[in-house]
Amino acid sequence: MIINRFSSIAAVAALVFGWATAAQAEVRLPHVFGDHMVLQRDMKVPVWGWADPGEKVAVTIGKQTAKTVADANGKWKLALEPLAAGGPLTMTVEGENTVKLTDVLVGEVWLCSGQSNMAMTVNRCKDFEQEKATANCPEIRMAKVANRFAKELKDDCEAKWIVCSSETVGSFSATAYFFARELNKELGVPVGLINSSWGGSPVEAWTSMTVQAALQDIQPVLKKWRTRAAEFDPAKAQAAYEAALERWQQAVNKAKAAGKEPPRKPRAPEDPGNSFRAPSVLYNAMIYPLAPYAIRGAIWYQGEHNAGDENARLYGEQLEAMVANWRVLWKQGPFPFYYVQLPNFKAPQQQPSQPDGWVVVQEQMLKSLRIANVGMAVTIDLGEARDIHPKNKQDVGKRLALWALAKTYGKDLVHCGPIYKSMSQQGDKIRIEFDHTGGGLAARDGGPLEGFAIAGSDKNFVWAEAKIDGPSVVVSSAEVPNPVAVRYSWAANPKGNLINREGLPASPFRTDAW
Repeated sequence: MIINRFSSIAAVAALVFGWATAAQAEVRLPHVFGDHMVLQRDMKVPVWGWADPGEKVAVTIGKQTAKTVADANGKWKLALEPLAAGGPLTMTVEGENTVKLTDVLVGEVWLCSGQSNMAMTVNRCKDFEQEKATANCPEIRMAKVANRFAKELKDDCEAKWIVCSSETVGSFSATAYFFARELNKELGVPVGLINSSWGGSPVEAWTSMTVQAALQDIQPVLKKWRTRAAEFDPAKAQAAYEAALERWQQAVNKAKAAGKEPPRKPRAPEDPGNSFRAPSVLYNAMIYPLAPYAIRGAIWYQGEHNAGDENARLYGEQLEAMVANWRVLWKQGPFPFYYVQLPNFKAPQQQPSQPDGWVVVQEQMLKSLRIANVGMAVTIDLGEARDIHPKNKQDVGKRLALWALAKTYGKDLVHCGPIYKSMSQQGDKIRIEFDHTGGGLAARDGGPLEGFAIAGSDKNFVWAEAKIDGPSVVVSSAEVPNPVAVRYSWAANPKGNLINREGLPASPFRTDAW
């Protein structure tokens, strides 16, 4: 009787705590592997997981089988030889048990990350009903990584592959989907998207703490977080929040009475020491577990959160650190990394120069083109003054795809708008030279160029006359007889209409370092 009772308790404990031998022996894979997944073509494909120590594991797909043995910690890893684009295939993983993954395609796989503008779904974009009606694209699949944060590295994350259709496309990342649609159309192969994004997240949350702690330039970022965590007082923060809510409600009432747009509701207090925005916590939970799943490259739409931070000037160093961090993690060399420069936002520009944190991050993104094998989609014409989540993600995705098609896949096409190259003073004028002029420089509306400002050594910028002269722009003003600096579209929501003849806009820039 006592033996039976003990046996029952042991059986329950085995179920609760996972002690059962059969459960230990089960071969399992990370959640990024699943039915409907897309595997990267034309490169070795790592496959890994867990089993009993010493357990033999075999992975079969198509006509090839690879074998390995789980190590003393119950971990196993192998690499499949390169696969040609196509499918559907079945992947079989055999150990003490068998796991079958069906409807597997082989094509191009891209990691898609960032904050809310990457997370923003197709059903929130312009022309959704039209997009929905034409979205039966079974060769496009997406795995959405569940939003989780962690102070320590995680070896797995929640993710499930979804096949694109009219019924499912609404839940896809819009930027990623429109990017994939262009690739699928131009390359004629399946495209897989791993969407690991979280609205409101700063760049430091997506980078390893080890990497950040070793970089002197970005120590102010880490110091800020340590200080905030040490000084956080929950009761005081709650009281301040309640007072802010009262002020907000009063402002809402006034706005409604005046027929104006109400202000945004204040955020509830958040403990900086236990936040998804803290350094490294999204890297730990949402990036690290994905590697080394074979990918072609990554696309990135983020920066809004850092634009409102006192350390916005460090964004370039932070982005470079993150890109290097991911590339080391994947061990695929300097894989392509294409990102979205922040679009126009806030009140339209009135004065010749109106810099703020938004502009600082835009400039840091422009400077980040120094990183090997990166590209920047300029979207200074795609934003909305009152909405930090502009609805035209179709052109955002297309402009990212232009970079990939030209630089990663070797297509002969113009993939970028004019990028500032150099300046030269010529008497009372300054000549600006550009890269990526395409078929030639032009003004978007066919009228005179707008958005150029010029200054002398007094640093007083005034609106300038700007004229296209072949592959360059000549800038001048009667008010500045000895010019030394030019700025273009230098505001959060700037004037500016310089494009190339392919219709791609010029990036905001300045020639000074004031």
